[in-house]
Parts: sequence; structure tokens; C-alpha cells
Amino acid sequence: MTTGQHIIGFENSASGTETFHSYNPTTQQNNGYVFFKVTPEEVNAAVEKAATAFQFYRKKSGAEKADFLYAVAEELLNAGDELITVCCEESGLPKARIEGERMRTVNQLKMFAELLKEGSWVDARIDTALPERAPLPRPDIRFMHIAIGPVAVFGASNFPLAFSVAGGDTASALAAGCPVVVKAHPAHPATSALVGKAIKSAAEKTGMPDGVFSLLFDNGIDSGIQLVKHPFIKAVGFTGSYKAGKALFDAAVSRPVPIPVYAEMGSTNPVFILPQAMKERGAQIAAGYSAAVTLGVGQFCTNPGMLIHQNTGDDFPQLLKNEFEKTPGGVMLTPGILNAYNSGVAHHLAIDGVEKFALSPSGNASPDNWATPVLLKTDQSIFSNNPSLSEEVFGPTAMVVPVDSKEAMLDIANNLSGHLTATVHGTADELHEYKDLLDILEQKVGRVIINGFPTGVEVCSAMVHGGPFPSTTDSKTTSVGTAAIYRFTRPVCYQNMPQQMLPVELQDKNTLHIYRLINGENTNKDIN
Repeated sequence: MTTGQHIIGFENSASGTETFHSYNPTTQQNNGYVFFKVTPEEVNAAVEKAATAFQFYRKKSGAEKADFLYAVAEELLNAGDELITVCCEESGLPKARIEGERMRTVNQLKMFAELLKEGSWVDARIDTALPERAPLPRPDIRFMHIAIGPVAVFGASNFPLAFSVAGGDTASALAAGCPVVVKAHPAHPATSALVGKAIKSAAEKTGMPDGVFSLLFDNGIDSGIQLVKHPFIKAVGFTGSYKAGKALFDAAVSRPVPIPVYAEMGSTNPVFILPQAMKERGAQIAAGYSAAVTLGVGQFCTNPGMLIHQNTGDDFPQLLKNEFEKTPGGVMLTPGILNAYNSGVAHHLAIDGVEKFALSPSGNASPDNWATPVLLKTDQSIFSNNPSLSEEVFGPTAMVVPVDSKEAMLDIANNLSGHLTATVHGTADELHEYKDLLDILEQKVGRVIINGFPTGVEVCSAMVHGGPFPSTTDSKTTSVGTAAIYRFTRPVCYQNMPQQMLPVELQDKNTLHIYRLINGENTNKDIN
């Protein structure tokens, strides 16, 4: 039996007496790892170290922080097969998926490192003094983004690497210049411990301050609430359920000094199929949709859990049914997630007028902790009169809603709450004809997809992984892509500051060669 300890800066700690086990959802047995639950004193120690480290880390150059992120990426690769094996044991996910997720995590860290090396992300703006301006002179004013302070990050259950200890929230916060205190997800503590060890090693090797990173373990909620309410924590990153995300948000805004919570809480990600596209490539759409709903046993926040199409008398419903009934089920991440999935499906089916439209054959003889994909169906009237039918059921299920007209489709779109994504399948002519649908959807989601499927999020500078409430708590931000860094910064301007006291990014001589907005011109030149 291996006992895991908390990482508090450059020290390990295990002062508590209560423990919990790492669990294998496939074998439904405990793994050989046991972890001490974090104590209130250890939470305080981690945050206090982060606050002290912040005063040093925020002054590190972009190149120094980039070296740190590169080193974390290298340490994750150096963790080798052990990390992959442990992660598979704790998640029930296949080896190829975890190997791909590690590379996504590595590349995400490198993406932020490159952003820091180039340096223009600080959005430097300089309006030089105009002493002769009438009727009043203009002072010298210079603007840039700076780090906000220590950040609390909560690991996600469904991405044990890419949205967890070294995932996008941690990478973007560290890139911004913020120390991070991570609360590991209890579904994969041993995986988290290995990743935490890698970050700690990278911090030590690159000369980062003690406390720039800490990792805490707990299978309850009290430590998370304590973390969010600690006065030294300045922002929160979270990926998970609506219930948990909203609880953290409520705790943060009830503080004497409220702080932002960037909670990504999932959605049903509606898919709209226009008539001509359905006629021309209905079989292709049916196969793609079925695969997207059941990919990874449906355990993605971008799972397309709602499909709206027009009744045109063609064979699309049967094509969809046939394709969905070919899809396999699978082991869920945890028994609790499976129970929530089964309860969610049962809740929908308890509403009069909702039926099982298609069922995976794995439902006939499925092992324990195994989710059976199910496609549900209802009509527009029942769907519109039961708002709960548009709520996410996390797992391999979706709701099909046939409608009789374009106007009915627009009515459903108008009544959507906030979602991460919306998808439209249509021909070029149809997309022009349904421009009003696209105009509605861009107000409802963070990413509009044309003739594709939302499952899978490209990690790039242009990506928006976010959306209006309740998909996230802040529709102005993204948790994926380089723009995620701005969640953990704030703008500051310096008025008539002496040159030698200005940040290097704002000095007249542009030694970093970054692009700056100088008197309205975007340039990388010096100020004469």
C-alpha cells in the first residue's frame, strides 16, 4: 500500500488522520494507494505559501515563467508509462485516450510558454504625454495586464490530465504569474500525485519560489469551500457539475471581498439539422451524431445531448436509430457518475411523452459500473413545457426533438439557456436562409459549429470553451486557448511613472520587441 501526501510548496505533508483510497472503476476495487485528507491547517499553509510566493513569482520575466512551463511539460513526459498506467487504472479510460490527453496537456503548457516568450499578450498600451495640449495637457499613461494573485484550481473528473492538476486552468494561471493551489479530484488522486510531483520538480529545477504550486487531497467538500473563502485566494478555476460549480461561486461572492470563479459546468450543446442537409447526407449525419454522443461513454462537457430536426417525411429518424443502436457502452469514471447518469435518464423517461428511441445492445447484458447508451425522443410541445428536458445528463444519452417548421426550430433556439456550443448542419444555401437561427445561437453559446460535431476541443489561440450561464459562471472568458490567461490578470495603468520604475514592457526602449499600442498605432518600435 502506497500512502500519498499533500504537496505544500516544496514540502510534503500528511498531518491528518482520516484517509481515502484510490479506486479502479473497471475492477470496482481499491487500488494500492491511500491518501490522507487535507486538514484546515494544511489548507492554510498552502495558501499562505502561495501568497508569499506571489510577491516573487509575479516579478519573474516571461522567459523565466516560460522555462518553468517547458520544464513541467518535460517532467510529464519523463513520468513515462507509470503515469499512463495509473491514470488508466483510476479512470477506466483506454491507454490511447490517456496517451493523447498527456500530449494535449504537454502541448498546452508549451503553447502558454510560447505566448510568454513572445510577450505581446500583456496588451501594452502607451499614450505619451502631450504637455502642450489645450485646454489641458495630457499626462503620460501606460497600461498592461498583471497577475491577480494566488489561484485555487479544482481538478475535473473526466479529464484526469488535461483539465486537472497540470491542465488548462493551472497552465494559464501560472503563465499569468499566479501561484496555484490545486485540490485534486478524488476520482484520480494517484494520477494527480504523479503530476503534482512533476510540477514540483520543475519548479525546483527552474528556481521558482517555494509555494508557487501546491496540491491537496480530499474526498469531501469542506476543504474546497475553505480554499475558496481564504482571503489570500484571488480567483478560482473549476470544471465539473453545475451543483458543485454553483456552490463554489456562491461561496466566493459571499466573501467580504468577492473573487471571480471561472466555473465550466457543462451543457447539452444543441445540434440543429436543416432539411436539405438531412436529405443529402442524413446517413453521414446520423453516424457522426451517434458517435459524438457516445464518444468516451458520453463523458465530455461538449457532448451533443440535444438534436433538433424538421419532420420532412424522409428516413432520417430510422437512420439515426440504426446508427445509435450500433454504439457501445462502457465503464463510467466513477459509480457516482453512473448513478447520476441512470437517474437523469430515468427522470426524463418519467415525463409523459418522452420515450426510448434507440438503445445500445450493450444494455442487454452489461457489467457493473457500465453505462448503456440510450437515445430519447419527445415532441416540441412536451420539450418546451418541461425545461428539465434541456438540462445535461452527463453520459451517453441525448434527446431528439422533431419539429414541424423553421419557426418551431427558431422558437426552441430562442428559449435555450446558455450552452458551451451549438451546431448547425446545413447546405450553403440553407445556412443563408437560416441566418436568423445563427444570429440567435451566437447569443446563446461560446462556440458555433457548422457541419461538424462539438465533441473535442481544439487547443489553439482562437478557441472559446465557455458560454453564457449556466454553462459557465462568466461568459466573457474561455478555459481553453491562450485567451484563458486573462481570467487571472487585471489591467493596471501607470501615470507619469519614471522610466526606470516602469515595467520593462512599458519602457520607451522596447527591449522585449513586443507589439504595443502606442498613441493608437500597433507597433514593436521604440518610443523616440
